[in-house]
Amino acid sequence: MEWKGRRTSSNVEDRRGSAAKGLVGGGIGTIILVVLFALMGGDPSAIMDNLQSNNSQVSAPYQETAQEAELRQFASVVLAETEDVWTALFKQQGSRYAEPSLVLYADMVNSACGTAAAAAGPFYCPGDQKVYLDLSFYNDLQTKFQAPGDMAMAYVIAHEVGHHVQYQMGTLQEVQSLRGRVSEAQYNQYSVRLELQADYYAGVWAHYAERTNLLEPGDIEEALNAASAVGDDRIQKKYQGQVEPDTFTHGTSEQRQRWFLKGYQTGTLEGGDTFNARTL
Repeated sequence: MEWKGRRTSSNVEDRRGSAAKGLVGGGIGTIILVVLFALMGGDPSAIMDNLQSNNSQVSAPYQETAQEAELRQFASVVLAETEDVWTALFKQQGSRYAEPSLVLYADMVNSACGTAAAAAGPFYCPGDQKVYLDLSFYNDLQTKFQAPGDMAMAYVIAHEVGHHVQYQMGTLQEVQSLRGRVSEAQYNQYSVRLELQADYYAGVWAHYAERTNLLEPGDIEEALNAASAVGDDRIQKKYQGQVEPDTFTHGTSEQRQRWFLKGYQTGTLEGGDTFNARTL
């Protein structure tokens, strides 16, 4: 990606050096559960609320490495690029896009959705309309998920911003209102459609990012590889040794790739109606 020298966003909140206290009930079982449930922008509140004992934070100076400084700047540029795209698209629809904040944290963070550990992965919290990201996830993408490249990380950020777009349009609230009113299996199906739509919106962003010369050859392939890496089937196979489709909450690797690619190819809001799609 040709990101250096571009505008950075003013909506980045750096909380590194603030350590959330009170996260209880951890262990590898909890970490895997959170990864499967909340990775890549799901609704982590159901798990996080059970882990939160208080919202206090302690602050200490954070000394970032040169790599972290570059990743911080990169994330800020990507956020700024999403702001430009979605502001323009919302304006075309006759509405105003309210820009979300990106919260950078290390290890743990408090949000309006509860207390989260870095193991939960990046997430969007509708309670405060903020995207939360531990920059160490960039290394996780490369080592744990075999999804290297700056566009892989940009896809992650664009996906989370896609959830904010859903919030702005009321879609996220409609799906969350179904919790407890439908069976768990039915809610999982709605969750999958929600996540695939966020993948589609990430593709829409990439559609316009390419037209501003942000993308380089191979970037779309990097994004598609990342989308595949975080498919429910692939993650379940890795951590559980078996695939259980009824428990999917984000979609398969193939579905995530396909909806991102569709957004990239069309560049329209209208093409992302996953809720009325006959097949996913």
